[in-house]
Amino acid sequence: MRNAAFDLPSPDRTALFLDVDGTMIDFAVTPSEVVVPDRLVDDIATIERALGGALAVVSGRTTLDIDHLFQPLRLRSSGVHGAEIRYDPLMAVTTAPTAHLLPTRLWQGLEDILSAFPGAAAENKRFSFAVNYRAAPGLGPRLLDALQEFAAAEPAFQLNVIEANLAFDIKGGCFNKGAAIDDFLTRSPFAGRAPIFIGDDWTDESGFAAVERAGGVAYSVGTERPNVSGVFPNPAMVREWLGRAAAEMALS
Repeated sequence: MRNAAFDLPSPDRTALFLDVDGTMIDFAVTPSEVVVPDRLVDDIATIERALGGALAVVSGRTTLDIDHLFQPLRLRSSGVHGAEIRYDPLMAVTTAPTAHLLPTRLWQGLEDILSAFPGAAAENKRFSFAVNYRAAPGLGPRLLDALQEFAAAEPAFQLNVIEANLAFDIKGGCFNKGAAIDDFLTRSPFAGRAPIFIGDDWTDESGFAAVERAGGVAYSVGTERPNVSGVFPNPAMVREWLGRAAAEMALS
């Protein structure tokens, strides 16, 4: 496993994209129990200013949830794996053209399935469903089979079941984090800059590929993944890297 480098290109030539869970912050039993250190919020604010705004959070969480976690910051962001996007902190959240709301009956069907899996919990993100089983890690294989059967029974929605860290995301296949990063890179203040993306799991791999195509650099967290140049051992090391970058930028 290659350790991630601790250098950062010149701020005026860099665009930074950051995943949240498992990347900047540690996992908790439920998504609502995660802790965002105050120092991390301060560092992100410093880096965002130094980059002239060319920093975006790209997450499976909703944009509203991202705002809540990093308050009082309001950042450029993409939520629900690229279904939601906000190009500017002063703008409203928009929906990717390829993202479609999942109907209530699908959500109800998922809840019925999960009644047979005590310890699993679902979150309706409108464009995708997230199923977390950190309270019962042994459920993984059986739960995956049930969710894949659920997705296959609804071919009209082209649902994919994506494995994450003790969780599964159920989403349509027409939007992803890589497409969101591509979109950001066509717009100010990201356009013309070399992108860096840090993520941790399969849902981030489209983002790793996007920054590589754009001549940038990607890092994964915990496990080496395709199209990355290095690996951070854990989120604490990502926070340390961001802290160093913020300190250097504050002095420049």
